[in-house]
Amino acid sequence: MTRNGQRLLLLIDDEPAQRRLVSALAARAGWRSVFASDAEMAIATLGTQDGMQLDAILLDHWGTDAESDALLAELRSRRPALPILVLTANGSVAHAVAAMRAGATDFLVKPLAPERLLAALDTAVGGTTAGELRPLTEKIPALLAFDEIVGSAPDFRTALAIAAKAARARVPVLLEGESGVGKEVVAEAIHAASPRAKKPLVAVNCGAIPANLVESELFGHEKGAFTGAFERKIGRFQEADGGTLLLDEVGEMPLEAQVKLLRVLQTGEVQPLGSRHPREVDVRVIAATNRRLIDEVEAGRFREDLYYRLNVVQVTIPPLRERTGDIPALARHLLARIAKQPGLRPLGITDDALQLLGDYEWPGNVRQLQNALFRAAILCEGDALTSADFPQIAAMGRRGSAMRTAPEGGGVTLFYPDGNMRPLEDIEADVIRLAIGHYRGRMTEVARRLGIGRSTLYRKLGELGIDNAAA
Repeated sequence: MTRNGQRLLLLIDDEPAQRRLVSALAARAGWRSVFASDAEMAIATLGTQDGMQLDAILLDHWGTDAESDALLAELRSRRPALPILVLTANGSVAHAVAAMRAGATDFLVKPLAPERLLAALDTAVGGTTAGELRPLTEKIPALLAFDEIVGSAPDFRTALAIAAKAARARVPVLLEGESGVGKEVVAEAIHAASPRAKKPLVAVNCGAIPANLVESELFGHEKGAFTGAFERKIGRFQEADGGTLLLDEVGEMPLEAQVKLLRVLQTGEVQPLGSRHPREVDVRVIAATNRRLIDEVEAGRFREDLYYRLNVVQVTIPPLRERTGDIPALARHLLARIAKQPGLRPLGITDDALQLLGDYEWPGNVRQLQNALFRAAILCEGDALTSADFPQIAAMGRRGSAMRTAPEGGGVTLFYPDGNMRPLEDIEADVIRLAIGHYRGRMTEVARRLGIGRSTLYRKLGELGIDNAAA
């Protein structure tokens, strides 16, 4: 870091226009950039006054893979602790594996999104793993049916049960939960379990679209509808006709676009910008948000009438830190999927590694866990991941083991915070939910393990108001 408090970035790139773009983007977050146009200049820069104060290196991939890998290895040998990010037009997992093994810390794909660059720089210098390798791990197929989604914690299984029941109806579903908890995975499972499964599932990130383009993206436009509209555009609603539209980060949608979205939901018609006539669409909407949308309503940032139109069925997905008992099964499941990627192989995971992962808070939730496992799998030289393969997680500290008093899979709370015992009916309901989650909704097995008849179990479900839709 330079004396004035700015972070310092070495940008290795032979294209002046790209250098200007990246340095301008980095400057938004307080970074100052120095440049090198080739490998020789980059190595020489390390010995300068600026080079001794570097906080990160961004290497734009050029030339052959061998040349880039050689430069990466040289930079890594000279500055073992310095974060090195690679920028490339090749977004394949195999290419990422090669770059990581050569010494890269993270991997960015062109065209470079400003928020992705800034997040990568922040996480690199911050020593965290939240968000790293995200463009790569998101390429790993995630289409899972409800019975394939890993997790036995009661709150998580309850959320899946509600989602599974809602899948069979046409009603809108609102998915709430922190970033990385798996809202998109649940949305895909809802679509796959619905009568619309053979029709398209179209996802749009409302937070990633410039405010002035949201309406065009969702509803389309005609040629000449506005300056720059050189050709007709089909909106996402029409693309999803007959299927499902996932509105991710719906809380980011501008108020003006919210009005038009409400009208579409009420009428079943979209009117592209510049068009004189509306067009009928048959679309099932799933909205997802990492905020509490009711709080956005109360703050005046989200329309109340639209909130209730979207929130016909609400599914709240708990964060990973509230279901740490799921981590061993989840880690093995993710490793099996990672092993199918080019250049990777099947790996086990040791108990000490699982203990380390279970003690961590996971602010980035399941997505962050997958990223950490992906990185570890790339660099692992043995047949199983150990705690030594997760140095970033270990460096960020552990949650004390005393905080984990419940057994794996979750526990049942017997007392209120004031020290008094909870009613027997509430405890019994929690035990049944726990059993349903633990045995993945297999009701015959649940009844057998609880020592009651199946008809008695179903009677209790009705009496206690427990949903067993995932059974």
